[in-house]
Amino acid sequence: MRILHTSDWHIGRTFHGHPTLGALEGVLEALTEIVREQSIDVVIVAGDVFDSATPSADAYRLLTRSLTRLRETGVVIVATSGNHDSAARLGFQSEFARLAGIHVLTSDETLDVPVTVDDDSGPVHIYGIPYLEPALIRHRYPDETLRTQADAVAFAMRRVRADVDERGGRSVVASHCFAQGVADAASDVERDITSGGIDLVPANVFEGVDYAALGHIHGRARLTDSIRYSGAPLHYSFSEAGKPRGGWIVDLDARGLAGVEWVDLPIPRRLSVVTGTLEELLTDDAYADVEDDWVSAVLTDTVRPIDGMRKLQRRFAHCAAMVHEPAVVADHGERTYAQRVQGKSDSEVVDEFLSYVRNGQGASDAESEIIGEAIAELRAAEASA
Repeated sequence: MRILHTSDWHIGRTFHGHPTLGALEGVLEALTEIVREQSIDVVIVAGDVFDSATPSADAYRLLTRSLTRLRETGVVIVATSGNHDSAARLGFQSEFARLAGIHVLTSDETLDVPVTVDDDSGPVHIYGIPYLEPALIRHRYPDETLRTQADAVAFAMRRVRADVDERGGRSVVASHCFAQGVADAASDVERDITSGGIDLVPANVFEGVDYAALGHIHGRARLTDSIRYSGAPLHYSFSEAGKPRGGWIVDLDARGLAGVEWVDLPIPRRLSVVTGTLEELLTDDAYADVEDDWVSAVLTDTVRPIDGMRKLQRRFAHCAAMVHEPAVVADHGERTYAQRVQGKSDSEVVDEFLSYVRNGQGASDAESEIIGEAIAELRAAEASA
């Protein structure tokens, strides 16, 4: 049996204010071709199907078209809800979808009820663990300690393992959580899933199944051979620049996990982070090959340039972000601003203020002339009052 592990579609998300529905649909069409070419039997979406708990009509239509294309290949689809999804909305009419081979698993009450798919070697049981918010489910299980995500996922996996022991056969679980052991992945976490920070789930909680298809991290990651994150199909932040997009093809033979290989998805538009002064970024030929990329510009000018984004977009039409990180930062000493301006003239106070907010650059000659004229007019007005 061949399983394609995906996650974090985030249908409806924007990228720095730009819609992504068109790009995502193209990527999901490519995913459908991979399913057909690689003879995939099951596609897993491990949570965060939508980006919002209240998806737009366009987002629903995109999901419908994408699932329809996938089903036309004959593949079985198993999807779970993530922390972005509304379990109730995503799972609405899931019983009808199940009749069409699309299994949407969003309920904590059916954690130990698998989707069973048979091949020549017998059954493969696929369990879905939706995003479990302990505060919302603990009242249904008074005998369980459910304070954290780790508690909730461990509880779910105990139910899964008990069912696997009873049914026998091979098993796969899909879960949306932050599993401990993902090195350097914190910047790829879509959102802290507790108010106090990331709630870690020990990776060993997933022992006892042949493969754990995880979601929530937007970059691919391997915790063990049988516990992996696939990441998102699109780049959704500049922290993901340069990281591949795709999914894991998981092969199961009669004994269990036989192999896992990565398959790339197309990247509709690359992400690039460029650093330099505004003048360098606008004129240096070294940046010619990123002119059509999504661009995040880090400006190193001593003073933040006026109208920098508009100027950048003349060259980089898809410049989506700009930050100012001056290469040289003025040292204002230990004196407070009030101490620095004490006893100074009005024009000197203004110059000191400009120096303070403009990284050490005071008024230019032209600005000094304007400031002097303004102060003179103010004094004249005060004198005639």
